[in-house]
Amino acid sequence: MARNVAASCRLCRRESEKLFLKGVRCISDKCAFARREYAPGQHGQKRKRRKSSEYEAQLREKQKAKRVYGILERQFRNYFEKAERARGATGEVLLQLLERRLDNVVQRSGFAVSRSSARQLVTHGFAKVNGRKVNIPSYLVKTGDKIVLKGKEKQLKTIRETTKMLEDRGTPEWLKVSPEDLTAEIKRLPVKKDVGMAIEESLIVELYSK
Repeated sequence: MARNVAASCRLCRRESEKLFLKGVRCISDKCAFARREYAPGQHGQKRKRRKSSEYEAQLREKQKAKRVYGILERQFRNYFEKAERARGATGEVLLQLLERRLDNVVQRSGFAVSRSSARQLVTHGFAKVNGRKVNIPSYLVKTGDKIVLKGKEKQLKTIRETTKMLEDRGTPEWLKVSPEDLTAEIKRLPVKKDVGMAIEESLIVELYSK
């Protein structure tokens, strides 16, 4: 199973903005992006900021979306091609597909501090969808699906502590979450305004349409 193993803070520095790849830990004063707001690499601090081209802006937006959701190029392109074949605006359908990933739902429900942590919970078999164990992070949920986290009590205690820590973050409108039972229900499919990060999907569509 392919995944991006690059240092999270380097990815944020490359995109010149916080992507919150480590969740609440990115708010800490120890965050590398807060201490070094310049591109990574030996010459990152000396590199002059130049006016970005249209292509660079499109590429950076695609890279940002890939890094936020923790997926690689081939899988991202597959999502785009699926969005092209679906009804509706391609960019908005693309964002909807990314939001419907099981690892994203687990993270957005407050059961994990980051998508990488949520991905780990899913791959280790903690998640059940409609009573059936699902260990595929890219599994796409649909309206009416019910996700519950199951495991040993010691492990669930850690997850509950996480939900308690993240309770002030709020829950997306398209999810109905019960922190006590560690369950989440899909009330409706997500729309653009439900996406947690500011992603200009139109730039991604323009890039792939060339």
